[in-house]
Amino acid sequence: MLNITNNKLNKTVDISGFRSGQRVFHKRHFKYFNRFLKIFAGITFVILFLPWTQNITGKGYLTTLKPNQRPQTIQSPIPGKIEKWYVQEGDFVSKGDTILFISEVKNEYFDPQLVERTGQQIVAKELSVGSYKEKVKALDAQIGALYRERTLKLEQARNKLMQAKLKVQSDSIDLQAASTNLKIAETQFNRTLTLQQEGLKAMTDVEAKRLKLQETQAKLISQENKLLASKNEVINASVEIGRVNASFSEKISKANSDKFTAQSNQFDAEGQVTKLENSRTNYQIRNDLYYIRAPQSGFINKALKGGLGETFKEGEKLVAIMPSDIEMAVETYIDPIDMPLIKIGEQVRIQFDGWPAIVFSGWPNVSYGTYGGKVVAIENYISENGKYRILIAPDSADHEWPSDLRVGSGANTLALLNDVPIWFELWRKLNGFPPDYYQPEPDMKTAQKDK
Repeated sequence: MLNITNNKLNKTVDISGFRSGQRVFHKRHFKYFNRFLKIFAGITFVILFLPWTQNITGKGYLTTLKPNQRPQTIQSPIPGKIEKWYVQEGDFVSKGDTILFISEVKNEYFDPQLVERTGQQIVAKELSVGSYKEKVKALDAQIGALYRERTLKLEQARNKLMQAKLKVQSDSIDLQAASTNLKIAETQFNRTLTLQQEGLKAMTDVEAKRLKLQETQAKLISQENKLLASKNEVINASVEIGRVNASFSEKISKANSDKFTAQSNQFDAEGQVTKLENSRTNYQIRNDLYYIRAPQSGFINKALKGGLGETFKEGEKLVAIMPSDIEMAVETYIDPIDMPLIKIGEQVRIQFDGWPAIVFSGWPNVSYGTYGGKVVAIENYISENGKYRILIAPDSADHEWPSDLRVGSGANTLALLNDVPIWFELWRKLNGFPPDYYQPEPDMKTAQKDK
């Protein structure tokens, strides 16, 4: 029976007559099984030539397309103490609505009338500026009067100098006349003396001529003294001009010095006024910062600082808010080896967490529960997880994304690449080759613009 001897039992005994033999050695069983194998091999062969869409899978989460639509926290630019809450978690707030009220914790801002007192200081400084302006005007008038007076004094001194010079000229002429008269007197005296010696003139005539000669000499000496006195007056007039210039220059310089001092004080007061106005504006703005307002419309997610009387520093997070008007997007990551395959405008299929889906990665047309998207941004620098970040926006040509999606929920992405036969994809997978490089088809509008 077990065929362990040289006597073959199956050759000597016919077991086909037995019921068990008939069931085991039924030839129709092999016939059906072989037919099944042939049909299966044919179907498998046909499937190998069916088109398969190459893809890149990724795991990401929902975010917003614009940075200003993402969840954010509200901070206070100044330190303070919480005094009153106007909202609770889950409330909807519009842009500009008051969320909470805080009070001051720095002692230099405790005065409730700080803005009014600063305004009074500004008024006082402005009056001081006006006083300095009036003083500058008075000094300008004084300087103008000094200039006019100096002009008159100098003109008077120049007139005296001119008179002295004319007097010198007149005395010089008189001196020349006296000198001529002296020569004539000397000639007459000598002639009369000669005639007297010859006996033609009397001694009285000689004495008369001698007397006249002495008088002429006296007049010459007197005229010389007058000329010297006139020259001295010219010198005195010149010295007077210099004295007048020096005197008025000193007075004008002193007045200018007082004027510049007044202007310096005026400018300093104006600078203090500007500084006080800046401080008053800062105080007014600081008072407005006591009311923490919503930067945009949205929902209050969580109060990060709770209670009343709790203090905080500037820049600390107080409230988390989620904007209401947002454009959803998916943020996903791809491996560096797949980075060259992704282009802006690339089509992507997305499966959202919480939405049932049947996904055939290579046959996106027969997948159920997936939504279309397009790549709108690709990060140029690798992320901390060793992958590249891409941003996917809804595809306007596909059906809309579910309205109940929330930021932060998970999403699986399939970036669709080239269409290849299944046998090629299996061969690529077995050899570990990357998907085919390709270029996405350009948009028709863009192509028309390029033309």
